[in-house]
Amino acid sequence: MCGITGWIDWHKDLTQYPSILENMTDTLAPRGPDASGTWITPRCALGHRRLSVMDPENGVQPMTRRAGDNTYSLVYNGELYNAPELKKELELCGHRFLTACDTEVLLVAFIEWGRACVDRFNGIFAFAVWDDEEQTLFAARDRLGVKPFFYSYTDGRLLFGSEPKAILAHPDFPAQISGEGLAEIFALGPARTPGHGVYKNMHELKPGHCMVLDANGIRIRAYWKLESKPHEDTVEATAGKVRELLEDTVQRQLASDVPVCTLLSGGLDSSALTSFASRHYHAQGLGTLHTYSIDYVDNDKHFKTSAFQPNADAPWIQRMTDYLGTVHHALEFDTPELVDSLKNVVYARDLPGMADVDGSLYLFCREIKKGATVAISGEAADEIFGGYPWFHRDDALNAQTFPWSLATPERIALLSPDFVDWVKPEQYVQERYRQALSEVPRLAGENRKQNRMREMSYLNITRFMPTLLDRKDRMSMAVGLEVRVPFCDHRLVEYVWNIPWEVKTAGDREKGILRKALKGSLPDDVLTRKKSPYPKTHNPNYLSAVRSWVLDILHDSSSPLLQFIDVAKIRALAEDDGSRFDLPWFGQLMTGPQLLAYLAQVDTWLRAYKVGIR
Repeated sequence: MCGITGWIDWHKDLTQYPSILENMTDTLAPRGPDASGTWITPRCALGHRRLSVMDPENGVQPMTRRAGDNTYSLVYNGELYNAPELKKELELCGHRFLTACDTEVLLVAFIEWGRACVDRFNGIFAFAVWDDEEQTLFAARDRLGVKPFFYSYTDGRLLFGSEPKAILAHPDFPAQISGEGLAEIFALGPARTPGHGVYKNMHELKPGHCMVLDANGIRIRAYWKLESKPHEDTVEATAGKVRELLEDTVQRQLASDVPVCTLLSGGLDSSALTSFASRHYHAQGLGTLHTYSIDYVDNDKHFKTSAFQPNADAPWIQRMTDYLGTVHHALEFDTPELVDSLKNVVYARDLPGMADVDGSLYLFCREIKKGATVAISGEAADEIFGGYPWFHRDDALNAQTFPWSLATPERIALLSPDFVDWVKPEQYVQERYRQALSEVPRLAGENRKQNRMREMSYLNITRFMPTLLDRKDRMSMAVGLEVRVPFCDHRLVEYVWNIPWEVKTAGDREKGILRKALKGSLPDDVLTRKKSPYPKTHNPNYLSAVRSWVLDILHDSSSPLLQFIDVAKIRALAEDDGSRFDLPWFGQLMTGPQLLAYLAQVDTWLRAYKVGIR
């Protein structure tokens, strides 16, 4: 993976501002620690930071190629998993290749097929191509939004980057936030509305979308979206198809010229990917697969079973490593380093995030990077197959709001009354919820239950999953680790989207059809293990540390956070023993300690980025 940035301007000669482009590019150095490159013409300036995964000796970017009298220049972040097939097809069209990297395949594909090239790609990507003859920029993002693309377009000037920090590095782009952006932070956060960049005048190119920029302006369109249609396969055939797609996807995503590992929790999803990867390694004579897991000091002493986290991971990880014979690395972190990471992850996201859920992943990826450059992760299976508790709980199904944010009214009650009157956060959440439901592609003939489960699947794929993909991208790329997510293969997502709910829950189990598809690939006890999410710390020292941090903020009259919160209520919460907000206010893991940590992250972000309120 890499970091990309660019600046297109119809009013300035960009060759006069090379240092600005270099500064924008340098902000992305953690994403691409192996090489840096820039390319400038009067109208277009492109920057790139490279993490070498395929053909490390070649593939330098920005990559430029001539075709006839025209010149095309590309910056690209991602992986094309069908690059070998595309390359053969392009060679039959008369093209010759100078490298073994997918960057050249993507550029030649654009030259041959133009903007329709995105329809042929299987992969995760965000890229921009400058056509020098037409003086146009074409940019696109992968179908599920695994790779990020932020942009700002004002008065004939486009700025873009893999992360907001690249745009913020431009001297003419101030770090400002409006009431709408504040509603994103305090009512929806750490989730974001698709397309919303939170900062004023910053946007996100939505998943499955592409844009064209020329002197007349910017045009954006969707090139892919979920489509609802009848599912006609039997249960057996469905399970077989799911297995076929998943196995093919894992094998494609193991392609690399650098070390690859898997993230293993002992749950169904990561165990399945690890099983496929391990068997592929053995079949191809690639040696023994390395696996990694995460835990926290003394978590075994403090772990408590709940509806959202029914069991600990450690025994199940041991079960899988014994079963597959992988070389396993069990990483463990203590409370002080977890607390210290809370500020680092704000800088990685350029926004407040998922508190210690982000921080632990950041630490995890940092340690994995010492032994591998590419990791395979089970992200997105629960959104696609319906594994989360809220797919199966009546309170969430009937809540008429985002099911991972059922405590939104209690959360809003902690805000300043004047601030609530200004941004109207509860109405904002409802408006965004209704917007999401209006997008759902309905299927004629479905009953009320089937229709609601289709809505739930759509909400999770388009609203919750992006939050976790953002988290995975920023935390891993902050330390130069590439993480691949096989469950986000668009072929699998398209197929599973139309599997009826009663088939998805075959055997009267969450993700029942996935369990059926994996029979024979995993031990029976792992196959039937009840879902347990990414682990969080249960150490009371963590709560003590974030309580102290928040109380320090409350005593600092210069804190920018104070204007947005009800100070008395937050003080009472911080002085409490943690029993308030014992149910998640976001996702499955974020309860009282994470709420306090999130507010501390908001304070850090407002200070460090000198965010202006507009």
